[in-house]
Amino acid sequence: MAQLSDKDALSFAVRTPEPFLFSRTTLTSSDIPWSMEYSTSYGERVSGAFGFEGVGQQLGIKGYLGNKLTLCGQAAFGFDHQHNVTSAQLAEVIRNFIGGTKTQGLRLGVGLGVSRDFGGVVSILSRITATYVLNNWKAGGNMLIQKSLSANRDAVDLISSIGFHHRIYGNLYGGFETVGEDIEGFWDPEEAEGGAKLMVGPSLNMTTKDSRMSFSVSGGPVFYATQNLATNPVALRELPSQNGLTLRAKVIFNLSR
Repeated sequence: MAQLSDKDALSFAVRTPEPFLFSRTTLTSSDIPWSMEYSTSYGERVSGAFGFEGVGQQLGIKGYLGNKLTLCGQAAFGFDHQHNVTSAQLAEVIRNFIGGTKTQGLRLGVGLGVSRDFGGVVSILSRITATYVLNNWKAGGNMLIQKSLSANRDAVDLISSIGFHHRIYGNLYGGFETVGEDIEGFWDPEEAEGGAKLMVGPSLNMTTKDSRMSFSVSGGPVFYATQNLATNPVALRELPSQNGLTLRAKVIFNLSR
C-alpha cells in the first residue's frame, strides 16, 4: 500500500475542520475558514427532551474570524414525549492564547459563550481547549464551565472531554473519545442533573479525497458514576439522561476550499 508523504499528511490534517464528536477544536489561518455540520444522536433508554425515541438532531457552523479567534454555533432539535418540537441553541467564540499560528503543534484556547437549553434556560459558558496535531495523529480535549441563570440549576456545571485519533490509512483516522458530564456530582450530592455521567468509546473520522466533506462517528456505553434523585432532562447535554448506549454521527461540509 502506498504511503502518504508528510506534505499530503499535513494537507489532510488541515482539511478536517472538526475531527471529534464530543470535543471542540480551534481553527488556524491555515485551516478551511468556514464549515457547516449536521449530526444526529441516538440514546438508548433516554427520557425527557433528548429526542423522540432517543433520536436528536443538531446543526452547526464553525468559522475562523482572524486574530486566532474561532466562532462556533449550534442548534439542536428534538421531540418531547408529547411529540412537541423542542430546540436548544449555543454560540461561543474561542481564542488561541498558546499556538494557533499553524496547524501542527500545540494550541491552547479559552472561550466565552451563551446557550439556551430545551427548557428555555439561558447559561453563560466558558470553554478551555487543548489541541495537539502531528502528521499521523491528533488529540483534543475540553473543559466546559457552565453557569446557569436559573435558580433551580447547579451553581456551576462542569463537562470534560478527550479525543485521540491516529491515521489508519489514507484519509481514515481511528481512536477513542471520552466524555464526563456534570462531574461536580463527584463532590456535590445535590447536583441538579442527576449525577456525574461517563462515556468512553471508539471514534472514527474520514475526509473525502477532495476535502469538501468529512464524516465522524463515535459512541459507547453511558453510565452514572454518581447518581441522585434530582434531574433536569431538558438541560443541554451530549449524553442521554439514563444509563444505556449512545451513538453520534456527523457530516461536515466545507464552505470554502
